[in-house]
Amino acid sequence: MPETAIIHGLAGIGGYLLGAVPFGIVIAKLFGLGDLRTIGSGNIGATNVLRTGNKLAAFLTLLLDSGKGAIAVCITVLVTDDPFAGYAAGFLAVMGHNFPVWLKFKGGKGVATTIGVLIATAWPVGLGAIAVWIASAAIFRYSSLAALLALAAAPALSLQFALPQHHWLAGLLCLLVWARHHQNIRRLIKGEESKIGAKKKDQAPTQPTTP
Repeated sequence: MPETAIIHGLAGIGGYLLGAVPFGIVIAKLFGLGDLRTIGSGNIGATNVLRTGNKLAAFLTLLLDSGKGAIAVCITVLVTDDPFAGYAAGFLAVMGHNFPVWLKFKGGKGVATTIGVLIATAWPVGLGAIAVWIASAAIFRYSSLAALLALAAAPALSLQFALPQHHWLAGLLCLLVWARHHQNIRRLIKGEESKIGAKKKDQAPTQPTTP
């Protein structure tokens, strides 16, 4: 029905616009940390906020970036009563984070927002991905590698714990995160990727290493 299509379309646009809110930049400014795009890797995510040394600001950024993905899904399902429309809104929220209209489409890697979407659409998949991230980060000490492994595990977890339609969502989100980490993958192969907790001599913006 036309009305249903319009509602779904508006939900998708709303998901994108919510995902496009650059909470990292907002939090950094509120905490007096400066323009996040000129700090550390230049990325707009929680890990780069953490490079400022402000753990509370980093935690709030992580919470808000993941929360906007989950909220986009939940609001859409409430409005449309269609879980599959929620999948679309969640995916578009991640696209909004990665390519925000407010920042000339130059955003983050979308890992936190993706995790929020996974938790809202199939919580065992989201929690499983978080567990893989924590274990990988503890073992290898690379945030980017932990993110890659966590999202690579998501489709397999979806096969076990979610509806068949969710497998497509998990697979697409995995591909998107891996594509956004292409430079990190090159650095990992070359042994040039920064480890968690490592202090860089040069704090000038480089290519983003984390979501």
